[in-house]
Amino acid sequence: MPLIHSNYRAPFGLRGGHRSTIYPTLFRRVATPPTTRERLELSDGDFLDLDWSPRRHEHLAIIGHGLEGESSAKYIRGMSLALQRRGWDTLAWNCRGCSGEPNRLLRSYHSGVSEDLGHVVDHTIAQGYQSITLIGFSLGGNIVLKYLGERATRIYPEIKAAVAFSTPCDLTSSSLRLGEWSNKIYMARFMNGLKEKITQKKIQFPEQIDLRGLEKISTFAEFDDRFTAPLNGFAHARDYWTRASSKPHLHAITIPTLMIQALNDPFLPEACFPREIAKKNHHLSLETPDYGGHVGFVSYGQEYWSETRCAEFLNPILNQ
Repeated sequence: MPLIHSNYRAPFGLRGGHRSTIYPTLFRRVATPPTTRERLELSDGDFLDLDWSPRRHEHLAIIGHGLEGESSAKYIRGMSLALQRRGWDTLAWNCRGCSGEPNRLLRSYHSGVSEDLGHVVDHTIAQGYQSITLIGFSLGGNIVLKYLGERATRIYPEIKAAVAFSTPCDLTSSSLRLGEWSNKIYMARFMNGLKEKITQKKIQFPEQIDLRGLEKISTFAEFDDRFTAPLNGFAHARDYWTRASSKPHLHAITIPTLMIQALNDPFLPEACFPREIAKKNHHLSLETPDYGGHVGFVSYGQEYWSETRCAEFLNPILNQ
């Protein structure tokens, strides 16, 4: 599908990639929608925590968070409220270990856990929803796109569309970009959360995790090579990044899917803008606003542009 010309214009003073990225975290005020938490028990003995809106409609949006995020993040709440106002039920799911309680197994979440999204989708299909859309932010976007590509020929007919924001679809290049000096503030924040989680894992599994030298680790390359890859069945960081990336699966997507990638996103290098793939797959649309940063897309008023744009893209489903 041809690339989409974006109508997003960032507010004056928020046109820099870093400002757009940081502003919502520091200054956005968004209400907390009413939710009911459900614990989805998995066949491997672990669990996923799901936050449901009140169940009122036949349409459901399943929303996934980014790295070191969780279901109460501002961008999740904002999207949930925007869709609920338009007649959607919402389900915000937490990756393993991200809901405020450590998961039970030695393994945890990572950027390519599309099978866990599969468990969530299976569960919602069993609830009787006839119209489902998948939405993901950053890591959550990568999971959504990978899931859709992997299951292209056997996807549930109830899944009607998907939207992914600020997606590091090429994990190798994005991981290396985040290791650059200009992204030091973000990397430090990610490392704080990841180190806290692996320290908790050490308490759970004292004989299986060695934390020596943890304080010296400062990049994804180091952390993923030491922990993420071996604990989740990958040979090393590069193997993990390659196998967990959604980009190789984008050509196979068979439902209407919108990728929104800001050109000034400090996390995303050129390899994360799959223009040629989008041109060849009429189910995949790629929208590249000049501004927006990483999961930013600030607008003044009740909704951010990303929420309004997502609802606009999904509107035809409501009218079917």
